[in-house]
Amino acid sequence: MTRHDQLVPDLVPHLSRGKHRHPRKGACFMELASYLAGERWSDHPACTHPLLAALARLVNDHTTDGGRSELAHLVPSVIGLTSDDLHVDIGIVLRAATTALPIAAADRQRILAVSILAAERLQSDIDGRPAGTIGDDSRRALALVPDAEEWATGFTRQIRPTSKGFQRHAAPNTVRHAVVGIAQACVRDPDAVLRELMAATVADVEAWTHHDVPDATVFATPEWEAVCQLTGAVPTGREVAGR
Repeated sequence: MTRHDQLVPDLVPHLSRGKHRHPRKGACFMELASYLAGERWSDHPACTHPLLAALARLVNDHTTDGGRSELAHLVPSVIGLTSDDLHVDIGIVLRAATTALPIAAADRQRILAVSILAAERLQSDIDGRPAGTIGDDSRRALALVPDAEEWATGFTRQIRPTSKGFQRHAAPNTVRHAVVGIAQACVRDPDAVLRELMAATVADVEAWTHHDVPDATVFATPEWEAVCQLTGAVPTGREVAGR
């Protein structure tokens, strides 16, 4: 048996929205990851960084039924991709927020701008950077929404984010606002933006953690291509529950 034969399961869950009790009912992005990783069936598997997994669940649920099958190619890349380094959480937040900020609705732009400034401030605190230091990507994104930047600068002037509060509350909340903001944005193809955000974030985390991703040739096969196509089929009797 070849390596890719081992990675292609006999039962292929269909990618669909929400949480599923069993693979025969379908799977979300992270449930399929847990299945391929050989873990207990879960949308919160131990094999993936919690915030990256949260992003994947949100992207899965806010991508249209027509576009969701294209996410299947990314599922293997999150297996084993985890770290306790706070820089990973900060990086995921900044990637999501800077992607969504220029295209999100105005009421959501303030939240995202605050999130960017808070994340940059926390990174400065843990890295010993000079106060007020902002990364190039953050600076470019904020420059596109000067009103939101001005409001967020005043709002965050006295805020000192803590590592625990950031990881538990601010980071997941930011990722949620970013994904919803993209999904509801008046852009030509929100699915593509969400897919690109997921792919870029995976690449970021791979670089930050020096993670060896699964051999691409394992998944560049007719068998795995067939799996990806099957995940896009609309399952019958699918069960979707709240997260």
